[in-house]
Amino acid sequence: MLGDSLTAGLGLSPEEAYPSLLQARVDAGGLDYEVVNAGVSGDTSAGGLRRLEWSLAGDVRVLVLALGANDGLRGLPVSELRSNLDAMVTEAKSRQIGVVLAGMEAPPNFGTRYTDEFRDVYRAIARDQQVALVPFLLEGVAGIDTMNQPDGLHPTAEGARVAADNVWKVLAPMLKAK
Repeated sequence: MLGDSLTAGLGLSPEEAYPSLLQARVDAGGLDYEVVNAGVSGDTSAGGLRRLEWSLAGDVRVLVLALGANDGLRGLPVSELRSNLDAMVTEAKSRQIGVVLAGMEAPPNFGTRYTDEFRDVYRAIARDQQVALVPFLLEGVAGIDTMNQPDGLHPTAEGARVAADNVWKVLAPMLKAK
């Protein structure tokens, strides 16, 4: 699971981070997978691209790609987000690794055009590269005070459970089919 602080579980115990919650579901389902949390707080899509080779080392069968939140928070160019994510998906696919792309949303302070273009990057890559898409990792979490830590950005333990639900809906069929 290649991501940022949302994946790393900033402010949560390691067991509360959504990758650990997904591992519990994998185990409960008797599936033979190890979920590796490759979340790095503050990481952008460019940082993820730099870490990709390391993240794909070993017997990786599925890559959950959950990057872009920090690109959006920093107002980085949408074209760079697209290029970085597209390169990561292309590399994973070239290695016959299944990909789940977890969509992010940009904060509204950069304007409607930016937020719309940002959101569309994930849909376009999923469509063009024919990979699985979680439309928005934090659906049911973002903007809900009780689901977020005081910073308003990082999920609480309950919010992480919702994020795990969002990913599991897309990930589970892939794991069961492999």
